[in-house]
Amino acid sequence: MLCPPLNPPPSTAAVCSEINLGYCNDLDYSRTIFPNILGQQSRHEVESGAEYLLLSVIHGLLNGECSPDIRLLGCSVLAPRSPPPSRRVRSCRSACEAVRKGCGHAFEGIDMAWPYFLDCDRFFAGEQEGCHDPLAPLRGSPPGIEVAFSNLSPDEPSTIIQFTYHSNSQMYSVLKRTAAKCSHISRTYSIGRSTEGKDLLAIEFTDNPGGHELLEPEIKLVGNMHGNEVLGRQLLLYLAQYLCSEYLLGNQRIQTLVNTTRIHILASMNPDGYELAAAEGHELNGWTVGRTNAQNLDLNRNFPDLTSILYRNRRIKRFRTDHIPIPDSYWFGKVASETYAVMKWIRSVPFVQSASLHGGELVISYPFDFSRHLHEERMFSPTPDEQAFKQLARTYADSHASMADNNTERCGASFIRSGGIINGALWYSFPGGMSDFNYLHTNCLEITVELGCDKFPSEEELYPEWLRNKEALLSFMESVHRGIKGVVKDEEGYGIKGASISVRGIRKDVTTAEEGDYWRLMNSGTHIITASAKGYSKVSKRIYLPAHMEKAGRVNFVLKKVK
Repeated sequence: MLCPPLNPPPSTAAVCSEINLGYCNDLDYSRTIFPNILGQQSRHEVESGAEYLLLSVIHGLLNGECSPDIRLLGCSVLAPRSPPPSRRVRSCRSACEAVRKGCGHAFEGIDMAWPYFLDCDRFFAGEQEGCHDPLAPLRGSPPGIEVAFSNLSPDEPSTIIQFTYHSNSQMYSVLKRTAAKCSHISRTYSIGRSTEGKDLLAIEFTDNPGGHELLEPEIKLVGNMHGNEVLGRQLLLYLAQYLCSEYLLGNQRIQTLVNTTRIHILASMNPDGYELAAAEGHELNGWTVGRTNAQNLDLNRNFPDLTSILYRNRRIKRFRTDHIPIPDSYWFGKVASETYAVMKWIRSVPFVQSASLHGGELVISYPFDFSRHLHEERMFSPTPDEQAFKQLARTYADSHASMADNNTERCGASFIRSGGIINGALWYSFPGGMSDFNYLHTNCLEITVELGCDKFPSEEELYPEWLRNKEALLSFMESVHRGIKGVVKDEEGYGIKGASISVRGIRKDVTTAEEGDYWRLMNSGTHIITASAKGYSKVSKRIYLPAHMEKAGRVNFVLKKVK
């Protein structure tokens, strides 16, 4: 079959043929045309060229970043789509520009120039000229296999996510590409490094990335604390992509959430452990391989045990259950690099609430995780914020597809009467947990989300798990706008850092941030709120919080200096 020439040398006829190129066999067409866009005359000439050689090794050169996007883009130049007799169809310039924007950093990271044959202006065409999208295979796979639509309405634009597992390098690539795609609302940053030196890379979403905004609450989501509990890691990667894409598509719910909240996502707290677990894969992975970090430390037992300090001092009249300092003795033990990095992180950002995503059960647990009686392994051990914690846990469990359903098959433990939530110490007791540390050392209320029985589910389960958890993740993030917020100022209008906000009947204060703003998660009802600071007189206010508030109530304070 003869095809119209694509600017071949004079006297050279353009000929269509089967592609038959091993690295290009997953294009969404089977026939190509020679000479190709580069003037190469045959399949043999393509296979002998430096361009095809680069495509064959690009995955390894970039450590899995930008795969398979770069390869498919290059293949569309080396093996262009065989056009209808009356048209010449090149690949779309917009697809090339999108890939270059998202993947340019990967080439810069290995000091390599962008490949000449992927010059978007020279070898690609605009939509108005008529063009072919070489990345169509990524966008057209059926849900649940490699790519799935997270918004299934046929009448609206959809967010497209690859529901596959990601290596550490691929995880970093997804996060960086997402931040580049949504640079006006997102950025990546490192909170530290793992024991083996891997980056603990976080991504944030807000309308002003890079800094705290007055009265904007901050929330964090942490995954993969135990390296072999991998579902949370994947869900947080999907969530990051979803927030970015849906914001750009004009999803009002997502835009409101991002514009009013500062969201921090740490997809993997234990990348070293993940590598061990991933090496075995989901079929062979046992209950413990990869659970700990490279020092064989369980990160969820490695935080300062402030709960024991609380129990020892709870009968002292003026002892409070907030901002307990880290004892010097803690530093004499083994402190994991990952634990230290997270402690620095939560001390430097005024987090209001948090969720740590785990696996092995289907339940939400909340502090305290350490029993108030040394010899009772399972004993109800509530914090002063028991009701607020229960509301947080209920928010996630009730929005999950099956967690709150008493008929849902569990993994051994029985939560029939609890509706999918439980006090941590009542389930099983352990010291040194991250959630207890968050509560006793900072303002932050953290729950533990156990996502299911299988710690390392098969790839086919990733898309269904996303559907089960998406609404729960969104509802949980939105719930940070409960309770009250405000600013504590002096008489000259300056914010007071470190002022205490107390609620009568709750023996736990929160403190104000750098500019004097605060947030206090509370349930509905009548409350007496008191603001105090060293060198200032106290001020108390009586407030009423109605049920079903859509945003936090505003309660400001002005304190007078004590003369």
